[in-house]
Amino acid sequence: MAMPESKIKTEMESSLQEIGITHPDLGKEETPLQIIVKRFLKHRLAVTGLFVMLCIVLAAIFAPLIAPKDPFQIYDQFSAPPSGEHWLGTDQVGRDIFARLVYASRVSMLVGLGAVLIYTVIGTILGAVSGYFGGWIDILLMRITDVFMSFPNLMIILVVVSVLGPSLLNIIWILGLLGWPSVARLVRGSVLSLKNVDFVKSSVVLGYSTPRILFFHILPNAIAPILVHATFGIAAAIIIEASLSFLGMGVQPPTASWGNMLTEAQSLTVLTSQPWLWVPPGVLIVLVVLSINFIGDGLRDALDPKTIK
Repeated sequence: MAMPESKIKTEMESSLQEIGITHPDLGKEETPLQIIVKRFLKHRLAVTGLFVMLCIVLAAIFAPLIAPKDPFQIYDQFSAPPSGEHWLGTDQVGRDIFARLVYASRVSMLVGLGAVLIYTVIGTILGAVSGYFGGWIDILLMRITDVFMSFPNLMIILVVVSVLGPSLLNIIWILGLLGWPSVARLVRGSVLSLKNVDFVKSSVVLGYSTPRILFFHILPNAIAPILVHATFGIAAAIIIEASLSFLGMGVQPPTASWGNMLTEAQSLTVLTSQPWLWVPPGVLIVLVVLSINFIGDGLRDALDPKTIK
């Protein structure tokens, strides 16, 4: 006759205590979330990147407290070097660089999160529908996806921005409406591999509706690759926004953006003798993109079942 599991655990704990070994977590199983968090925390670069991103996000939220000076106010000091009054100096118009740098983090966060949210939702819905139903629906949606993926995105963005006008909202919508094909293909592949597993077949037999099966049973099991892809997408969106603003097709002055702050670096004089005008925004762009990529690497390793040890 087999012994009850609870009795076995009790006897194991008693035996360990007799020899001086205590383990408060004996018999307790870690939840999937605890396993993911533990694996993520082992990735030092990912943890460092998460810390940097938290600092940037907090700076964006509490910008008035961190940078009390008005980023639009023009002072009587033009291209002034860093000083006690202006920590990072002033630009060629006389505005405080530090204040503009802090407030510009809001623009980067809005573009990154907004664009990724839009195209992740679109791509997830289209990819899920395509993979689950198959047939002519799959063929039609995938051919549309192929057409969108064949477009040179940068050229399309430049043309659309020149027609609609450069603004923060336009950039978010343009990036969001052009970025969904890669997400759609990723989700389609995950749904194709999941729709024939036993728990999905059981849901069909039980008479669950198609939307319930698709969005409450299949997609939660495909969330890991979507999350990792979205993380890398935030970094890409921030780089594109900075590039457009540098070219004068993005966020327009006097609104501060790391990209349009870098336009000061087009002058050889500024590059050589006034580094406070372009080094801070350039460094922040590099730090944010690297941090987001490190976070994506950490999430990929933490959510990958093959890395379980």
